[in-house]
Amino acid sequence: MKRHVLAALSIMTAGFIAGCGGGGGSDSGVTATSTTISGKVADGYLSGAEVFLDKNGNYQWDGGEAKATTDDTGAYSMTVPAADAAKYPMVARAIAGTTKDMDYPNIPITNSYVMSAPVGSTGFISPMSTLIREKMLANPNMTLTEAMTQLRNQMHLPADIDMMADYVAGSQSGVHATNHQTMHTTAQQMASLMAGQSALVMPDGKSVSVNRYHSMMATINANMSGIAANV
Repeated sequence: MKRHVLAALSIMTAGFIAGCGGGGGSDSGVTATSTTISGKVADGYLSGAEVFLDKNGNYQWDGGEAKATTDDTGAYSMTVPAADAAKYPMVARAIAGTTKDMDYPNIPITNSYVMSAPVGSTGFISPMSTLIREKMLANPNMTLTEAMTQLRNQMHLPADIDMMADYVAGSQSGVHATNHQTMHTTAQQMASLMAGQSALVMPDGKSVSVNRYHSMMATINANMSGIAANV
């Protein structure tokens, strides 16, 4: 990692706010009307990642929560009650020793980490969507558009860039290919920072300390200008 990322990681480790992970059961109610939701998960596309509808906000899968596993293109699909799709966020867990980042397909990741997306946004789960959701959780009056604009400005990207877009596909061609590549490379650095905090945020590789997770993401947010400056 480059200098700004190492500095951010040092700040995160030194200044981490201890906290307890969320827990509890999940709402397993069944409705007559179901819908299929699908999308992709990326730093680069992640194969073998766990994706689920997080009903109780603890960033880990519980019984009664719809779950799927991504394929080699990072894609997932699941059927959920229609009302739930617009009520709960999607969370993806990259699993140490199992999940592969298809940017480096021959090497399973060594540290687990989790990502998410704002409620109702299922198409592309990435470090970008994760930070956008965390901005909104930290500032309840912030809209999705405002959160995307804030991140876009932190990264000094053009006003017409969709911060929730599939930057892996977008970097291959098109007028914004270079900007999407910038997003991809920045996301790689963000994912490295998130994975680097795995021992603190996910001490057993699965259970998430929610307060520590929010603290980690707040620190990444505070350092986004420096992280993006590396790209």
